[in-house]
Amino acid sequence: MMFYHYIKIVPTTYVRVDGSTLLTNQFSVTRHSKQVSLFTGESGMPGIFFSYELSPLMVKYTEKAKSFGHFATNTCAIIGGVFTVAGLIDSLLYHSVRAIQKKIELGKYN
Repeated sequence: MMFYHYIKIVPTTYVRVDGSTLLTNQFSVTRHSKQVSLFTGESGMPGIFFSYELSPLMVKYTEKAKSFGHFATNTCAIIGGVFTVAGLIDSLLYHSVRAIQKKIELGKYN
């Protein structure tokens, strides 16, 4: 049996609101395995293999404190979106029912 492990490493810096920094790394791993048998013609050497890839770029996350005004704006945007969608649904239902009622009155509704 042949096992491949591909490991990607990305250096990362977290800058907190208080100004302190944390230097760390992000990892992602991809694993593959392959059955190796000389009798069936499968080639390869049995074992466990690791391949590392170090990213030349660094990711920097910076925390920022948000003001009450930002919170209030987001809340108003959410409420406005809910009212807009509710208005669209209400209008769609109203006009659909009205069209069906007209067809019933004209005798064209099955």
